Amino acid sequence: MRKLMLGLAVAAVTFAGAAHAQDKKFTIGVSIPAADHGWTSGVVFHAERVAKLLMAEHPGLNVIVKTSPDAASQANAVQDLDTQGIDALVILPSDPDPLVNAIKEVKGKGKFVALVDRAPSSNDNSVRDLYVAGNNPALGEVAGKYIAEKTPEAEVVVIRGLPIPIDQQRQDGFDKGIAGSKVKILDRQYGNWNRDDAFKVMQDYLTKYPKIDVVWCQDDDMAVGVLQAIEQAKRTDIQYVVAGAGSKDMVKKVMDGDKLIPVDVLYPPAMVGTAMELTAAALYDQVPVHGSYILDATLVTKDNAKDFYFPDSPF
Repeated sequence: MRKLMLGLAVAAVTFAGAAHAQDKKFTIGVSIPAADHGWTSGVVFHAERVAKLLMAEHPGLNVIVKTSPDAASQANAVQDLDTQGIDALVILPSDPDPLVNAIKEVKGKGKFVALVDRAPSSNDNSVRDLYVAGNNPALGEVAGKYIAEKTPEAEVVVIRGLPIPIDQQRQDGFDKGIAGSKVKILDRQYGNWNRDDAFKVMQDYLTKYPKIDVVWCQDDDMAVGVLQAIEQAKRTDIQYVVAGAGSKDMVKKVMDGDKLIPVDVLYPPAMVGTAMELTAAALYDQVPVHGSYILDATLVTKDNAKDFYFPDSPF
């Protein structure tokens, strides 16, 4: 209750109204990708964690979390949630464009829709009420600027994520970050945000290019594969690797002054929890949460890494 109380009568009425609001029964459906790599395992962890917290806070609230391995399965999961009578949908799409129709079907019934992280080509209020995401263009730009400032004539190999819109946003941001420098891009290949795929891509790069100064990969999971390939090849020419997400392992390397991981760029999986909390606020408190909520892409350095290190996190 955020209103100034003007007398006991007003206070009693307001209290009763708040209690009545807490008694209301709502169901929030949460559709997210399966934990197929580190970042999505963090998404699942935070979705389940926040679901428990919200249901404890609101006795009338039911939060159903469903994970799906691919877009087709996720479309079915959204339809299943819809048939269960949800009042709101929080969805982090595995691939956004193929899921637009399923999302619009829910929204067309007057349900509140919060879209997380991966936006479709047309990301407007016909698709969702709320959009919560990390700053994908900034994730790339922050990495690009760091490389351009630290090693302005570096020869760089790039490992992209998946061929979906947020990958392109990150790539465009990176290109903006290195614009005007003498940084040279040797190659760009997709690593599918997967450490095994990134390992294979990096092996290919190490075979093709006798000299590589810097590696930029869009994801901390892929950085694990990159580091393994570098170590296995015993290459000493690579000065450092820049990745992103803020995983506890990469942040710990930054904290410890690891030569190959001097920095990381934040892109927290806990953003799904933010979307769930805002959705609950929209249902229970009628808080105006429509629009976009974009998180910062903070550069994690040795000086601030301790602020972003959570050893109990799964990612």
